[in-house]
Amino acid sequence: MQSPVPEGDFLAAGHWLFAQGCDFVLGVVSLSGLPTDNAMEIAFAGRSNVGKSSLLNGLTGRKNLARTSNTPGRTQELNFFRLAPNRPGGPWLVDMPGYGYARESKNKIAAWNELLTTYLRGRANLRRVFVLIDSRHGLKANDMAMLDDLDVTAVVYQIVLTKADKISAADQERVVADTKARLVKRPAAYPDVILTSSETGLGLDELRGTVATLVDLNAIGYKA
Repeated sequence: MQSPVPEGDFLAAGHWLFAQGCDFVLGVVSLSGLPTDNAMEIAFAGRSNVGKSSLLNGLTGRKNLARTSNTPGRTQELNFFRLAPNRPGGPWLVDMPGYGYARESKNKIAAWNELLTTYLRGRANLRRVFVLIDSRHGLKANDMAMLDDLDVTAVVYQIVLTKADKISAADQERVVADTKARLVKRPAAYPDVILTSSETGLGLDELRGTVATLVDLNAIGYKA
């Protein structure tokens, strides 16, 4: 159920939601370990080393909520974080293993990919997947493969461009326009693209607000 956040108030709603706290609860390595409470889930996906952990830390204001590493493929399971943990109905934020390069065996990488694919195809309470793309490089072949999978499974996804502080303002405009153009004919793609930087905080308020529009805020005590 989408929360009735009035237009223009989504930033305030996002600030309130993320001010309620966020706790790591569990890491899942197989489908049998998934939470069974049917709370809404909002997932974050991206290539290895795209800055996913840094973004989650920035969003939640928790320096060490998600582990960061310069080693690609550090996240090796589906990590579940409870947003607004002290309020009934708080949603899950799900940190998915990075796809693409990782310093692991082919068998282990294949197991991760199978877990991701099965999760995406069978999770009815998964509301949206935010797909993180490094703004310096734009959409690459393995990103497009992930978007293909999401289109097939009809899971709504939205692109979040990371590390925007590493490129010029002109390049920021170019990569946003190029990304939007490549999403036009994709059936499960949400059209808005969010440009972010975990270093400067660019776009984090917009992303928090976007998450807030997906959540039944009334159910967890939000008063506009």
